[in-house]
Amino acid sequence: MRNRIRGLYAGDSDAAHRFRYALLAFDVVTILYVILTSFSNHGPVVETIDVLFGIVILADFSARIWISTNRWRLLTRLNTVADMVAIVSFLAPLAGEGLGFMRVLRTLRLLHTYQLSERLRQDFPYFRRNEDIILAVLNLSVFIFIMTGLVYATQHLTNPQIRNFADALYFTVTALTTTGFGDITLQGTLGRMISVVVMLFGITLFLRLVTVLFRPDKLRVPCTRCGLVLHDADAVHCKHCGKVMNIETEGQL
Repeated sequence: MRNRIRGLYAGDSDAAHRFRYALLAFDVVTILYVILTSFSNHGPVVETIDVLFGIVILADFSARIWISTNRWRLLTRLNTVADMVAIVSFLAPLAGEGLGFMRVLRTLRLLHTYQLSERLRQDFPYFRRNEDIILAVLNLSVFIFIMTGLVYATQHLTNPQIRNFADALYFTVTALTTTGFGDITLQGTLGRMISVVVMLFGITLFLRLVTVLFRPDKLRVPCTRCGLVLHDADAVHCKHCGKVMNIETEGQL
């Protein structure tokens, strides 16, 4: 049974790929659910759905712990901590209300795994052609979402300016872009530190996205011998087969 479950998480069969796509879809649904429920009061129906989400995340978490060959190392990983926080937020809302957004870290990890990224390249030509751009956009989006969730979780009970997820998102984007209208500000020392993190790390990720868009690390120049498409901008030889590459460059050599 353990090998069978391990095959679903790390294998290369069609069933394993479908399973990981299902996990990705579940994570996306979870994120949308966290956003939508931030606009409403948490009644019995929402609390029941919270428990169902928590049970599924707990089952996934328990399975990954069970099949792991190095459990202590797994427990120290950021996505594992994020899962534990998400489990608490769904199964015990009073202990971790508003922290379900941490589940987005799991989605980021899934997209960066070799098995899923390789399958995405095979199944979606658009992803294969624009992988660097997509991942740069994803990294920036995940950062914005995490910081928005952190702003919401730490401020919505004490800050009248943060009433829902949209208010938190508005503040995060204005802080990231250094627009700073000033109509929403975070309270306390923790709020100021969150603002600093948003500005410093957010701008870094934004500049990374601009770099990928206008000065990519890899150029798409198909090798006529082996067909490898992505090469370093200053590559002289194909890393796969060694053929001499004639890559056009800007400026003088």
